[in-house]
Amino acid sequence: MFQWLIELDKKAFLYFNSIHSLEWDNIMWWVTKTETWIPLHIILLLFIIYKERPYRFIFTILFVAITVTLCDQISVLIKNLVERPRPSHNSEFTELIHLVFRKNGEVYRGGTYGFVSSHAANVFGVATFLSNQFKHFRWSLFLFAWAALIAYSRVYLGVHYPLDIICGAMLGILIGIQFYMFKVWTVVHTERYIADRKAEKRQARRAEEKREKKNV
Repeated sequence: MFQWLIELDKKAFLYFNSIHSLEWDNIMWWVTKTETWIPLHIILLLFIIYKERPYRFIFTILFVAITVTLCDQISVLIKNLVERPRPSHNSEFTELIHLVFRKNGEVYRGGTYGFVSSHAANVFGVATFLSNQFKHFRWSLFLFAWAALIAYSRVYLGVHYPLDIICGAMLGILIGIQFYMFKVWTVVHTERYIADRKAEKRQARRAEEKREKKNV
């Protein structure tokens, strides 16, 4: 039933993967590595701390971490359930696929299974969560452009089909939306609880002051 979609996915992969050069090999290998983006992660962390009220940033950072963890683990679970080999492990493409050599001389192929892409799920989960958090068009545009670039690098490097990327991105977006909503719910109820406790303490203090005045 879905054979036509699988064939279309393969053709799209071969088209995008065929657009390459030595310069872009180096760029895309740099783009796809998680450690490349550590400075950006630090900037986003500092921006969250700067923008949020005292203690609120803790909830944001916590729920971003939960979002990434779930995106990663659920995508790995789907990989192991579906067991669709990556194009880099598909014998059909032995003479057709463009793969990139790492500095140690080995060809980068990724793990055995590729559906869905964990890279795509993770970055789109973060982009979705933070876009809702910041509510700023330019930030949202930047975050989704960043996510799309990383996702595309996986096709360029020959380790994912476009469908792996699309479905991984959808998974990340769904989880990002859901956990942003959970974060808002948690913050609202936590602040309401704190406000109620403060109100109770104020009432108790006033009651105590009235009793002291009566005793005087």
